[in-house]
Amino acid sequence: MRILVTGAAGFLGSHLCDRLLERGHSVTGLDNYQTGRRENVEHLAGHPSFTMIEHDIVVPFHGTFDRIFNLACPASPPDYQRDPIATLRTCIVGTDNMLVLAAETGARFFQASTSEVYGDPEVHPQPEDYRGSVNPIGIRACYDEGKRAAETLCFDFQRRHGVEIKVARIFNTYGPRMKPRDGRVVSNLIVQALHGEDMTIYGNGEQTRSFCYCDDLIDGCLRLMDAPPEVIGPINLGNPDELTVGELAELVIEMTGTSSRLVKRPLPSDDPARRCPDISKARELLGWSARVPLTEGLRKTIAYFQETLATPAQ
Repeated sequence: MRILVTGAAGFLGSHLCDRLLERGHSVTGLDNYQTGRRENVEHLAGHPSFTMIEHDIVVPFHGTFDRIFNLACPASPPDYQRDPIATLRTCIVGTDNMLVLAAETGARFFQASTSEVYGDPEVHPQPEDYRGSVNPIGIRACYDEGKRAAETLCFDFQRRHGVEIKVARIFNTYGPRMKPRDGRVVSNLIVQALHGEDMTIYGNGEQTRSFCYCDDLIDGCLRLMDAPPEVIGPINLGNPDELTVGELAELVIEMTGTSSRLVKRPLPSDDPARRCPDISKARELLGWSARVPLTEGLRKTIAYFQETLATPAQ
């Protein structure tokens, strides 16, 4: 198939491109490189079935595709808060542009939504029918509300124009090709540990997250995209094994052998206290659940950062 991937040079987008090419598809990647990195896709340079184009999806894009994966948007809090207006435009104007393209060409459309649509949840774990607790005027709203609006666009295009949509709500994901110090807890703690720096814990370290390895997440995305047309979503994709940020930090210390010490900093505004997916729908409709244990995924991620941090270009 002819497949368009927006955000192709990002952490997840680049892994998705790899998997699609392994399946024999023709892939066109778009990225404005605001947070995506050229090195994430440089190994695909010269691949006969891969084309990479520098493009911002807030500007319409034209082409003929069978499927569109919309992953374009900064995903870490420091990145999406750096230019919140651009983040919101990417979520809304960019998603609208890609849905128009899907409507014009008859492409099946995958929207990478997020667990952030649940905000600081009052229901635990979070099922897809929970409508969330989001602060619409807070510093995270550009992303939280932007992704909520993007989901609305998807369902309205499906109802009004018959676009085949697939909406995934992605929970915390980690693995190779994350940016060092991108503000996400796994990459921050690993990089600080490898440098022997103080390891930063925000708040008391008791807030919880559920971490899914990137290979598992991409498998879930592909299963959703390949599912029958009536399987629309939204569907949670994440690992329901919950642990505290403090427990994660202790595990990183143990696995890296660092002499770093833990230091606590004030909790950022609107940071969710608990985050854990109910993946009943993913199990039932996709036959999917996360399989890579946290220790195995962390080992691979630590090895990636050990290699990249030792490279002068990094």
